[in-house]
Amino acid sequence: QVQLVESGGGLVQSGGSLRLSCAASGRTFRLYVMGWFRQAPGNERHFVASISASGSVTDYTDSVKGRFAISSDNAKNTVYLQMNSLKPEDTAVYYCAARPTYYDGRTYRDVGDYRDWGQGTQVTVSS
Repeated sequence: QVQLVESGGGLVQSGGSLRLSCAASGRTFRLYVMGWFRQAPGNERHFVASISASGSVTDYTDSVKGRFAISSDNAKNTVYLQMNSLKPEDTAVYYCAARPTYYDGRTYRDVGDYRDWGQGTQVTVSS
């Protein structure tokens, strides 16, 4: 089990940038695939980005490719989501998630692929 706490959300104008952080604690000595998901009111939780345990492989949903970047700092037990060129449709609660793994090089897109979740951080993009 790993505990996840997101931070860095807030209100930003369209075209602006935010960097979200996800700090992990607990069983951080093992390997995890990390993911970012987002959920707008009344909608399902959708995949945004994922990064393999070592950080060697990343994956993004099409709507954020070229604008968002996921990265990890294993020494700090932290994963980041750099969000640039933000659009109003990016407005959502953003959640960090972790999937324990014994393997490197894989990423996952489905909510059901992840075991541990943070409480989320609100991102609001105004026009």
